Amino acid sequence: MANLRSPRFQLLLVLQVLMLIQSKVLCYQYKVGDLDAWGIPTSTNPQVYTKWSKTHEFKMGDSLLFLYPPSQDSVVQVTAQAYTSCNLKDPILYMNNGNSLFNFTSLGDFYFTSGEPGHCQKNQKLHISFGNGSAYSPSYGPSALPDSAPSYPTVFGTIPAPPSSAPSQSFPVLMVAVIGFVVCSLLSGNL
Repeated sequence: MANLRSPRFQLLLVLQVLMLIQSKVLCYQYKVGDLDAWGIPTSTNPQVYTKWSKTHEFKMGDSLLFLYPPSQDSVVQVTAQAYTSCNLKDPILYMNNGNSLFNFTSLGDFYFTSGEPGHCQKNQKLHISFGNGSAYSPSYGPSALPDSAPSYPTVFGTIPAPPSSAPSQSFPVLMVAVIGFVVCSLLSGNL
């Protein structure tokens, strides 16, 4: 039987817990628009959200952070039809705190626009196609931008595009737990 109070066993237990925690923390929070934040696109960068969505690849558990002055703007999640026609009535989700977070909990197409009248018509809207490997805003079409667009202009210069894919989990959580159990058992002399 393993001595649960031995320093070696406790160290292995701590290492196993750390590996389990590390394998679960692989989700990212993306600030919509990066330095441009959430607002009406400027005349010098009218495709900011189209470009932004093309440079990110999302996965389950990731989230979108919309930053904006709460007294001047809001974010609504709408249907594809409402997105195309800029219809703000009956949104799926309404967020207006200036620090709005949307979590990806299912696959599909997600449509967002400003909740302020007239902002959607000025292209303050975002389409994320999640789960099929692509993300783009169809208001300009997927071919409006070159596939190799590495960066885009902002107030402070350019922001390099992130790697084409987010890091993936190398071992499933169950595998880490099994390996940790086997190592602990071997070191304690039970196997």
